[in-house]
Amino acid sequence: MRTPLRAFAMLAAAAALVTACGSGDDWSGPHPAPAAIGALGPGFADSPPAPEATVTPRPGSWTGVRPSKGYRVVLLTSGDDRPTKNLVAAVKDWAQEEDVDLRTVVPENSSDFIPSIVRAMDMGPDLIVSAGNDLIDPLAAVTASHLSQQFLVVGAELAEPTGNVTAVDWSGASFRGEGLGMSSTYDAGSFTPERCAAAIRAGAAAVLSDLTGIVLWLDKH
Repeated sequence: MRTPLRAFAMLAAAAALVTACGSGDDWSGPHPAPAAIGALGPGFADSPPAPEATVTPRPGSWTGVRPSKGYRVVLLTSGDDRPTKNLVAAVKDWAQEEDVDLRTVVPENSSDFIPSIVRAMDMGPDLIVSAGNDLIDPLAAVTASHLSQQFLVVGAELAEPTGNVTAVDWSGASFRGEGLGMSSTYDAGSFTPERCAAAIRAGAAAVLSDLTGIVLWLDKH
């Protein structure tokens, strides 16, 4: 039996298919396939990880990877708490430093969470980066039905991710949604600018290197 959230997600996606044509926000011009420039260093993942596996990469083992020019990313974010603000700042800094073509989608309210995800997908990005715990359950309702779209969740994770959802987490973050509540180890102070910067860079490096559908654990950063 479908949950109301999943049923709404399907309706929103169907509506978006009708309205997407002619949108000025879909990056409709020519675009080469994204590629990783460089390679992951030793200790990032010693062997190909199993789906949904948790991997603890060696600090800095992701720094040798950057996106090819014109990498298209949508930052999907909700929340004005300090952890979310630090994550958003880290994503924007990374995009500027790496010449990423970044656009941002912010839901207007809680009823706009799923439509905002659909809007982000309709833009045709190479990657959707999510920042903010409020988006976790809506993402869980949508992502499994859109396996061709890559998602990166920073500072949280989905309880049951599919192969197109990669997450970067640590013991001070680790929010998983699905009614599980906040982790007992949650620590807003752990969302430092340095850790948030490591999260977006490690996560993007994993996606660019086709290591997706896993959780990167950055406790050793």
